[in-house]
Amino acid sequence: MEKYGYVALVSLLSLLVYAWMSIRVGQARMKSGVHAPAMTGDEGLERAIRAHLNTLEWLPIFLVSLWLFALFWNPLVAAGAGVVWVLGRIAYAIGYSASPNKRAPGFMIQALATAVLLFGALGRIVWSLAV
Repeated sequence: MEKYGYVALVSLLSLLVYAWMSIRVGQARMKSGVHAPAMTGDEGLERAIRAHLNTLEWLPIFLVSLWLFALFWNPLVAAGAGVVWVLGRIAYAIGYSASPNKRAPGFMIQALATAVLLFGALGRIVWSLAV
């Protein structure tokens, strides 16, 4: 299992980033005075919620692709792409908090990392089944 230690660390790191975004939502609620269950009424809160929920939408795609790439290709390359994904999500959240127009770079970084993992795993699995 040590072979997959870095992949496991990146998986947990991605969840810590998700938890950090959750804390940011709580901070935005306190700052805006908009209490749960309301989700609208303050642009900063709405952006924090959207960044948090968008990350939740990407987590299953990322985590499954990360582990399948690690299993079928290379755990270190998977972990490296996973770190890029995490950094992209952080850039996305910080950019989105500043302005919706500033979320694109972080989004593209994490989307490209996910594409490498997803299509790399898919290609290798299809190839191994075909031969």
